Amino acid sequence: MHSVAVLGGGIGGLTAAHELVERGFDVTVYEALGEYGGKARSMGVPGTGTQGRRDLPGEHGFRFFPGFYWHVVDTMARIPRGDGTVADHLVPATSILMAQAGGRNELIAPAQRPDALSDVAVLLQFLWDFGTQIKIPPWELASLAERLLTLLCSCDERRYEQWEGYSWWDFCDADHRSADFQKFLGDGLTRTLVAAQGRKMSARTGGLIVTQLIFDLMGRSGDVDRVLDGPTSDVWIGPWVQRLRDLGVKFVPYSTVTEFVCSDGRVTGVRMLGRDRPVRAEFYVSALPGEKLAQVLTPELERAEPRLGGLRSLEYGWMNGAVYYLNKDVSLQRGHAIFIDSEWALTAISQAQFWPDVDLERYGDGRVDGVLSVAISEWDRRSRRTGLTARQCTEEQILDEVWHQLTDHIDDGSLKADNVLHRFLDPAIGFPAPGETTNAEPLLINTKDSWHLRPEAGTAIRNLVLAADYVRTHTDLATMEAANEAARRAVNTLLDRVGSTATRCEVRPLHEPAALAPMRALDKVAWDLQRPVRAAMKALPGGSRLARTLRLA
Repeated sequence: MHSVAVLGGGIGGLTAAHELVERGFDVTVYEALGEYGGKARSMGVPGTGTQGRRDLPGEHGFRFFPGFYWHVVDTMARIPRGDGTVADHLVPATSILMAQAGGRNELIAPAQRPDALSDVAVLLQFLWDFGTQIKIPPWELASLAERLLTLLCSCDERRYEQWEGYSWWDFCDADHRSADFQKFLGDGLTRTLVAAQGRKMSARTGGLIVTQLIFDLMGRSGDVDRVLDGPTSDVWIGPWVQRLRDLGVKFVPYSTVTEFVCSDGRVTGVRMLGRDRPVRAEFYVSALPGEKLAQVLTPELERAEPRLGGLRSLEYGWMNGAVYYLNKDVSLQRGHAIFIDSEWALTAISQAQFWPDVDLERYGDGRVDGVLSVAISEWDRRSRRTGLTARQCTEEQILDEVWHQLTDHIDDGSLKADNVLHRFLDPAIGFPAPGETTNAEPLLINTKDSWHLRPEAGTAIRNLVLAADYVRTHTDLATMEAANEAARRAVNTLLDRVGSTATRCEVRPLHEPAALAPMRALDKVAWDLQRPVRAAMKALPGGSRLARTLRLA
């Protein structure tokens, strides 16, 4: 039996352990914290539980499972919980609120896919329906449609060598579009994934992810947006760890990697904080976050696998959560709310409506009736009210300002300060000294040209593979889905290297319109001839309907 040390107990590490133990490997997971799940975990808010009640449920940030998340949901369906599986605890969110400061708020409800329409027609229909609802000029909608179709008609070589070098913002020429286009389509639609920033992420990634979101909103997958029906660690991570224990996986908490010992092109051990001897195994799966792995790279390791050096050039952002515990629940609407004008790029969801079997009276002091979870995605932009960035604020100032920005957008009186019983900020945010703020768990940011800096799951070091969200994947964003997909790729590499006959982990590409496959094949010829891509349609100025501003190219 081959022994494997999995370094990191987040989604990538747990997925790798799951796939490996099911295929007969002897697996041990080493995690720096005392709990598992990484950024996906939930956690008790220390000191909030009274009279035998549980501490209030806190989190790094709320969970989001759009319809195109296949890999992570497939894994959830293999984790028993009660009479079913963890996947049974995914429930649909039925709308997205685009909340504007001082303006009209837009409720975007998913539509049913028209059976008679192709994927391309569905894409165009959504752009028209959504764009006209938020008052974007038709010619700008046509221009966006042309850009998306250009990307979808491009061969892979053009996508990776040409469009990867553009930001989504520049690809859409957002600087020369209306303010509403910039707000909703340049930034807003991509912000639903939190990790995606329209002005930074590559056009290749941005365009493909936007099309996945549109297909989901139009009902292609049947699952537009899903959330869990309870705190993440209760309904997912806890049952998952228990399942892995039952299968024979060993877990070692409080194990911080400090150095990889490398000799003759192989990893011979891993040094950990407080241990006299290196941890040794036949194979190693690094599921450490990219910034953590970059800190422990050694010259020997980089000589054996030079591609790891690219991790130092990747960009990381601060995207962390705040939670407000309410005396009386405020549901907002059944889905995510994007606070489109908020300086700190806030996205929120009211949790209690999705937790029908969670008795919140058993938490805290028994008075909590609502849980409003907020993701803070911009930490370097100044607040209009205080003139401070989030990084410059104390914990109390952050929580005050986030609430103020929420009420700037939801001004109907439903969000009242005297309704808040308790507030929580992700403990990854630290305040070691006045005016000095740190983040122990930053998030990888997709930026243009970053694909060329990132390694594959299989390294040149025969007994080391990578299972984290910086690995090259179809998903290509710092998400649970990407981490799960990366882990599957890592396991498949190990299976190949040991000559195993076990079934390989399934890895699925993103959905693409079948009708455009001939265009992609033709573009491969054009690419080889150094010719530009020929889109299926072209935008023309004028016209009152999107269909009238497009013509066959």
